[in-house]
Amino acid sequence: MIELEVAKRRQLTETITEFTLTPADAAALPGFTPGAHITVQTPSGAMRRYSLVNDGSAPDSYVIALKREPASRGGSASMHDVALEGTRLQVEPPQNDFALQDTPEPLLIAGGIGVTPILSMARHLTAQQKPFRVIYCSRSAEEAAYLDELTAMGPHVTVHHDHGDFDEMYDFWDHFETPQAHHVYCCGPAPLMEEIKAMCGHWPEGRVVFEDFKPVEAVKPDDTPFAVTLRSSGQTVDVPADRTILEALRDAGIATASSCESGTCGTCKCTLVAGEADHRDMVLMDEEKTSRIMICVSRAKSAELVLDL
Repeated sequence: MIELEVAKRRQLTETITEFTLTPADAAALPGFTPGAHITVQTPSGAMRRYSLVNDGSAPDSYVIALKREPASRGGSASMHDVALEGTRLQVEPPQNDFALQDTPEPLLIAGGIGVTPILSMARHLTAQQKPFRVIYCSRSAEEAAYLDELTAMGPHVTVHHDHGDFDEMYDFWDHFETPQAHHVYCCGPAPLMEEIKAMCGHWPEGRVVFEDFKPVEAVKPDDTPFAVTLRSSGQTVDVPADRTILEALRDAGIATASSCESGTCGTCKCTLVAGEADHRDMVLMDEEKTSRIMICVSRAKSAELVLDL
């Protein structure tokens, strides 16, 4: 982990804030490529991944922008409310699961706060004087972060506002009807991602690339509370319907290892001693599911789980 300090905050829209993070000890920062992200331990303790928007060739800071989510379970809300200038945060070094390939004239598609990795790609391609196209969709101009910078890049940037009306959503079919040689990079809310995935099934594999930080629905509307007992101490922690096991343990002052907190990395894997789990992760093999559980997203089908913690 790297200790960084919030050097600057900038309000981009009513709900989106940009954070400039600099090393707390003036040490050199690892570089990164367009599309990369960092994992931040937010003031609430939750680990959250945020795309980097600045140049990563020799960075003296990491710049991220994040939206305050209405249903935040602690991550984005604590960043907006508590991570003021001067606040120190623990951050994992950059990783890139959404790397920009060196292909001709890529199409970059952004929706809402998904503009952050797309912006980093657009900035990079502009600096390299390479052709590209951008389609940026949002509800309104007032809710579109970095709108002025993107539109200033030229006519190859298309901006579309649907004003929350399904009938006014951008029609992507013309871009996907016939498979093209270029790559497509897409980041945005679930409805946008699902629409693009439905349209590109006939494209060659790997030609359309997605960045999705929320692949698992950790909390669902019909979830119910249950209890978790820790074998080492015998302590029982109640897990409310709207909290994950990891969050409930954290709320109770019990420290556990975690990283992605989206069911994709495996850091929070625990031994399941007793009880029936409701597995929601994307890591465990079928043969592991009777004896292991990812506590960042999975829940219980039984009234109680016993964990080797």
